[in-house]
Amino acid sequence: MLSTQPNDTSPFYRPLPSNPQSPEHLPQQSQYVVVLPYYRRPRYSCLILHRRLLCIAAVLPFLIAATYILWPSDPYVSIVRLRLDGLQFHTPPKISIDIKLDLTVKVRNRNFYSIDYDSLAVAIGYRGNRLGYATSNHGCVRARGKSYVSATLQVDGVEFLSDVILLLDDLAKGSVPFDTVTEIDGKLGVSFFDIPLKAKISCEITLNAQNQTIDHQSCYPEEMRLCLQIAK
Repeated sequence: MLSTQPNDTSPFYRPLPSNPQSPEHLPQQSQYVVVLPYYRRPRYSCLILHRRLLCIAAVLPFLIAATYILWPSDPYVSIVRLRLDGLQFHTPPKISIDIKLDLTVKVRNRNFYSIDYDSLAVAIGYRGNRLGYATSNHGCVRARGKSYVSATLQVDGVEFLSDVILLLDDLAKGSVPFDTVTEIDGKLGVSFFDIPLKAKISCEITLNAQNQTIDHQSCYPEEMRLCLQIAK
């Protein structure tokens, strides 16, 4: 007799986990470790950097020195000769005096390019009062050179009684103080550029009335203006 087993057609169910979020029930993720080789910076790149720094350190002082030397500077102006050639007194009704002065101005160019001046004016004063001024027309001072400008100042009818008395007293003492203001209007010739130049230099002079020489002189710049323009 053949034995028969009952046909079990009921479905199979897997029991649900008690905690679905627990680690043991999560799928495992693969972990990767990337190992990179040690990269050593080439030594020659450091040498190139050092060489560049040394070149910059060597060139920089020369650039600073060149800028200092080539930078425009004001001209040096001095009175090399001042001669009191004539005095003439006028009696009342108006007490006045006529003065004639001969002077020579030295202009020294300290730049490495020439100075072309359109006008040079020298104003002469005595104890704070201006007596008059002398002018000179166009001239040129070469680079690192000097030029002499001669002029004659004729002052007629100085009516300041106090100045006349002081001048007579200074002449008797043999020492006469004068002050001058020299103004230069021109330009510096720098390659393709024209640099307009305006300079103003003041000088204090003590004239020896006996031998007509300058005993003492002190000059200092008051003003210097530069404006760069491209030459046409």
